[in-house]
Amino acid sequence: MVEVGEGSGSKPSEEIWAKLVPLDSRYSDIEIRSDEIVICSEIRSSSIEKHDWCQISRNSDLCSATMLNKSSKTVLVDEVVVQNGDDIVIKCGSKIFPGPDTEGYLGYRFEVMPSQEICNKQLITISVDAEHAKCSICLNTWHDVVTVAPCLHNFCNGCFSEWLKRSQEKHSSVLCPQCRAVVQFVGRNHFLRNIEEGILEADSSLKRSDEEVALLDSYALIQSNLVVRSGKKLRRKRAYSPLDEESDGIDLPCPQCGTELGGFHCNQNTIHLQCHACGGMMPSRTDISVPQHCVGCDRAFCGAYWQAQRLTTTDFHPVCSRETFKPISDRTISRIPDAVHNKNRHEQDITQRCIIQMGRTLQDVISEWIAKLNNREIDRTRMPLNHAEMITSRTHVCNDCYDKLVSFLLYWFRISVPKYLLPPDASKREDCWYGYSCRTQHHTDEHARRLNHVCRPTRGTNM
Repeated sequence: MVEVGEGSGSKPSEEIWAKLVPLDSRYSDIEIRSDEIVICSEIRSSSIEKHDWCQISRNSDLCSATMLNKSSKTVLVDEVVVQNGDDIVIKCGSKIFPGPDTEGYLGYRFEVMPSQEICNKQLITISVDAEHAKCSICLNTWHDVVTVAPCLHNFCNGCFSEWLKRSQEKHSSVLCPQCRAVVQFVGRNHFLRNIEEGILEADSSLKRSDEEVALLDSYALIQSNLVVRSGKKLRRKRAYSPLDEESDGIDLPCPQCGTELGGFHCNQNTIHLQCHACGGMMPSRTDISVPQHCVGCDRAFCGAYWQAQRLTTTDFHPVCSRETFKPISDRTISRIPDAVHNKNRHEQDITQRCIIQMGRTLQDVISEWIAKLNNREIDRTRMPLNHAEMITSRTHVCNDCYDKLVSFLLYWFRISVPKYLLPPDASKREDCWYGYSCRTQHHTDEHARRLNHVCRPTRGTNM
């Protein structure tokens, strides 16, 4: 005898704010749409007779509910006995059995679904005065905001880039346009950029014309953190080397500060980039076509640059291997990255078996889909990389961004495979309502295995 339940009193058009998830995966979830719902049950072994066994009411905090026992028996909630007519507060994760014992009754786990209303209640609203979000150079709201250090003042990328160029031409040091402190670092500030976008969305009168924005973008030189050198002598931060004599006592950020390579020698005003992989420095060059930034994440990497200078290693400065940063088409792959299919190992295994069953290799599949990417045959909307529209097979990307690209391509590969070509155990699965954005797949192994998650969501905020 198994007693199972269903909800009554809610309309299909209402938003699901919670559900009762059966502890036995053979049964369906009970969706809770209205703020108050009566749960009915039926005894499958004897008759189709239904009776009310509890009433669930949404609490004002939107994150919990009150359950009233409406059955003639006691019920168990988190191992607490609830008598007929009594109520108890239930929270996300509470386990409920519609009877006095766990045997013979189908248990449920109470889950509160995320909603915009809940998110809005939990978030702290921060009020920002638009006057505090202005560039002191152009006196307009920031555009592609950058922050300078150590004074931490903020400017438009294009405005500060022009200031930086003029300062290098006329002075030995770059001073902050606002406080005149010596600038040592400058970088794009992604957090303030979100605030910048929010201000412009709230007050459209602050927006610049398309022509002004295009002009500012044409001036912008700062893509990742820049190290700005001054003409002052710095304290030695490493052991003495013969190169120190050539540098006249100035600390040498990179190999080209002490030696001419490829016809280029750093001077006291050269701006330097710090490699994200090895932490070493290289000069920021706008006069060459060698990429110094990953298009996928905008971070600086030195592998391609030092290879172009024919420098592979140095005793005094970190230098990356070419393997850390190279064109997509020059890369090879033999295993599925951990990030593929949102780290769902069951989906990764299915993809691997599918490729083998088709008599192909992972490299074959990725090469085919890179060609489709080049030919604009793939919707790039969900590509998890910056500047998605610019990416081709010849684009330089870092190892992390390559793994993200592979994950994106394998998603498209999987949804293009007909069901009859999938392994038998995979072809019979139903699609998860929440698809690739499902959160349950990350903490419930049975759910991740039982349902297909390589599909688009049909419910939830990511539809």
